[in-house]
Amino acid sequence: MTASKKRILFVCLGNICRSPAAEGIMRAIAGETLVIDSAGTGRYHIGQLPDNRMRIHARRRGIELTHRCRQVTADDFDNFDLVIGMDASNIANLRRIAPSPEAEEKIHAMAEYFNPSTPWDHVPDPYYEGSEGFELVLDLLSEGCHNLYNQIRKS
Repeated sequence: MTASKKRILFVCLGNICRSPAAEGIMRAIAGETLVIDSAGTGRYHIGQLPDNRMRIHARRRGIELTHRCRQVTADDFDNFDLVIGMDASNIANLRRIAPSPEAEEKIHAMAEYFNPSTPWDHVPDPYYEGSEGFELVLDLLSEGCHNLYNQIRKS
């Protein structure tokens, strides 16, 4: 990795489940070697902590989610090298927010970093699901974040 830290922004709809979980997982993997943040395309939960259910499931894995929810802005495309959306809807919203074609090139799907054998092409929203939904999301994000981190380290 180069001397300057890679800057990654994880994005979901409300910034209360998937993206703060990805932020927490990546922090646990990368420590201080990356600049990591998360945000939502919607403005539903600005200033709130992540969903309590996600915080409980993450805590069971040793990950504390203390992020305060915020909304993505056009400035984020200047402040981050990678903007990673959790599903097709997030990607479409990010493309609308991106201020330039160069900014759009920073947008990637989290599923790009899943193992080829993973049957998911997105990170599903666990908000209306039970415990299994939160555990699935944490599994997918752990896999994707490990693969992304390894890819960054090799570049």
